Amino acid sequence: MTSSPAAYDTLSAFFRDTGTGPRDFDLIVTGDLGELGHAIVRDFFARDGVDMGPNFHDCGLLLYDRQRQDMHAGASGCGCSASVLNGYLLSGMRAGRWKRLLFAPTGALLSPISACQGESIPGICHAVCLAAER
Repeated sequence: MTSSPAAYDTLSAFFRDTGTGPRDFDLIVTGDLGELGHAIVRDFFARDGVDMGPNFHDCGLLLYDRQRQDMHAGASGCGCSASVLNGYLLSGMRAGRWKRLLFAPTGALLSPISACQGESIPGICHAVCLAAER
Protein backbone atom coordinates (compact mmCIF):
# COMPACT_ATOMS: atom_id res chain seq x y z
CA MET A 1 0.00 0.00 0.00
CA THR A 2 1.15 3.46 -0.74
CA SER A 3 1.95 6.12 1.83
CA SER A 4 -0.23 8.61 -0.04
CA PRO A 5 -2.80 9.03 2.76
CA ALA A 6 0.03 9.79 5.21
CA ALA A 7 1.55 12.34 2.81
CA TYR A 8 -1.82 14.00 2.25
CA ASP A 9 -2.57 14.11 5.97
CA THR A 10 0.87 15.51 6.87
CA LEU A 11 0.86 18.15 4.14
CA SER A 12 -2.73 19.15 4.98
CA ALA A 13 -1.84 19.52 8.66
CA PHE A 14 1.29 21.50 7.78
CA PHE A 15 -0.67 23.93 5.57
CA ARG A 16 -3.40 24.29 8.17
CA ASP A 17 -1.02 24.74 11.13
CA THR A 18 1.27 27.23 9.38
CA GLY A 19 -1.38 29.14 7.42
CA THR A 20 0.45 28.35 4.19
CA GLY A 21 -0.50 26.63 0.96
CA PRO A 22 1.15 25.14 -2.10
CA ARG A 23 1.77 28.56 -3.68
CA ASP A 24 3.93 29.60 -0.71
CA PHE A 25 6.67 27.18 -1.75
CA ASP A 26 8.98 27.07 -4.75
CA LEU A 27 8.88 23.28 -4.57
CA ILE A 28 6.93 20.65 -2.63
CA VAL A 29 8.44 17.17 -2.76
CA THR A 30 7.12 13.91 -1.35
CA GLY A 31 9.05 10.72 -1.51
CA ASP A 32 8.72 8.15 -2.72
CA LEU A 33 5.10 7.71 -3.77
CA GLY A 34 5.76 7.03 -7.45
CA GLU A 35 3.30 7.92 -10.21
CA LEU A 36 0.24 6.36 -8.63
CA GLY A 37 0.83 7.66 -5.13
CA HIS A 38 1.67 11.14 -6.39
CA ALA A 39 -1.57 11.22 -8.39
CA ILE A 40 -3.53 10.07 -5.34
CA VAL A 41 -2.19 12.92 -3.19
CA ARG A 42 -2.94 15.42 -5.96
CA ASP A 43 -6.49 14.00 -6.22
CA PHE A 44 -7.04 14.20 -2.44
CA PHE A 45 -6.10 17.88 -2.48
CA ALA A 46 -8.21 18.55 -5.58
CA ARG A 47 -11.17 17.03 -3.72
CA ASP A 48 -10.56 19.69 -1.03
CA GLY A 49 -10.39 22.43 -3.66
CA VAL A 50 -6.61 22.82 -3.35
CA ASP A 51 -4.50 22.93 -6.51
CA MET A 52 -1.04 21.57 -5.72
CA GLY A 53 0.27 23.32 -8.82
CA PRO A 54 3.20 22.51 -11.10
CA ASN A 55 5.82 22.61 -8.32
CA PHE A 56 4.49 19.49 -6.59
CA HIS A 57 6.88 16.58 -7.24
CA ASP A 58 7.91 13.22 -5.85
CA CYS A 59 11.41 11.92 -5.14
CA GLY A 60 10.86 8.71 -7.08
CA LEU A 61 9.64 10.62 -10.10
CA LEU A 62 12.66 12.94 -9.89
CA LEU A 63 15.19 10.16 -9.30
CA TYR A 64 14.29 7.93 -12.22
CA ASP A 65 14.20 8.64 -15.95
CA ARG A 66 10.57 7.73 -16.59
CA GLN A 67 11.10 7.71 -20.35
CA ARG A 68 13.82 5.06 -20.15
CA GLN A 69 12.99 3.22 -16.93
CA ASP A 70 9.73 1.42 -16.19
CA MET A 71 9.26 2.85 -12.68
CA HIS A 72 5.56 3.38 -12.00
CA ALA A 73 5.33 2.48 -8.34
CA GLY A 74 8.56 4.04 -7.12
CA ALA A 75 11.06 2.37 -4.85
CA SER A 76 12.29 2.84 -1.29
CA GLY A 77 10.91 6.02 0.26
CA CYS A 78 13.92 6.31 2.55
CA GLY A 79 16.46 5.71 -0.22
CA CYS A 80 14.83 7.94 -2.81
CA SER A 81 14.15 10.74 -0.36
CA ALA A 82 17.71 10.80 0.97
CA SER A 83 19.24 10.62 -2.51
CA VAL A 84 17.08 13.33 -4.00
CA LEU A 85 17.37 15.66 -0.99
CA ASN A 86 21.15 15.40 -0.70
CA GLY A 87 21.94 15.20 -4.39
CA TYR A 88 19.40 17.34 -6.17
CA LEU A 89 17.35 19.51 -3.83
CA LEU A 90 20.05 20.90 -1.56
CA SER A 91 22.38 21.63 -4.47
CA GLY A 92 19.50 23.39 -6.23
CA MET A 93 18.90 25.51 -3.15
CA ARG A 94 22.61 26.35 -2.92
CA ALA A 95 22.55 27.37 -6.58
CA GLY A 96 19.57 29.67 -5.91
CA ARG A 97 17.08 27.62 -7.94
CA TRP A 98 14.67 27.46 -4.99
CA LYS A 99 14.38 29.61 -1.87
CA ARG A 100 11.62 27.78 -0.03
CA LEU A 101 11.10 24.06 -0.22
CA LEU A 102 8.64 21.77 1.58
CA PHE A 103 10.14 18.30 1.86
CA ALA A 104 7.78 15.50 2.92
CA PRO A 105 9.50 12.10 2.79
CA THR A 106 7.34 9.03 3.25
CA GLY A 107 7.92 5.46 4.32
CA ALA A 108 6.32 2.28 5.58
CA LEU A 109 6.35 1.15 9.19
CA LEU A 110 7.33 -2.41 8.45
CA SER A 111 7.07 -5.00 11.17
CA PRO A 112 7.80 -8.71 10.71
CA ILE A 113 5.13 -9.53 13.28
CA SER A 114 2.34 -7.53 11.64
CA ALA A 115 3.35 -8.80 8.18
CA CYS A 116 3.24 -12.42 9.38
CA GLN A 117 -0.15 -11.79 10.96
CA GLY A 118 -1.50 -10.40 7.69
CA GLU A 119 -1.94 -6.89 9.08
CA SER A 120 -1.78 -3.80 6.91
CA ILE A 121 1.46 -1.83 6.70
CA PRO A 122 0.93 1.75 7.90
CA GLY A 123 2.58 4.60 6.06
CA ILE A 124 4.29 7.57 7.63
CA CYS A 125 5.28 11.05 6.47
CA HIS A 126 7.12 13.97 8.04
CA ALA A 127 7.29 17.50 6.66
CA VAL A 128 10.26 19.83 6.83
CA CYS A 129 10.35 23.36 5.46
CA LEU A 130 13.77 24.33 4.12
CA ALA A 131 14.50 27.97 3.40
CA ALA A 132 17.60 29.62 1.94
CA GLU A 133 18.65 33.24 1.69
CA ARG A 134 21.54 34.66 -0.26
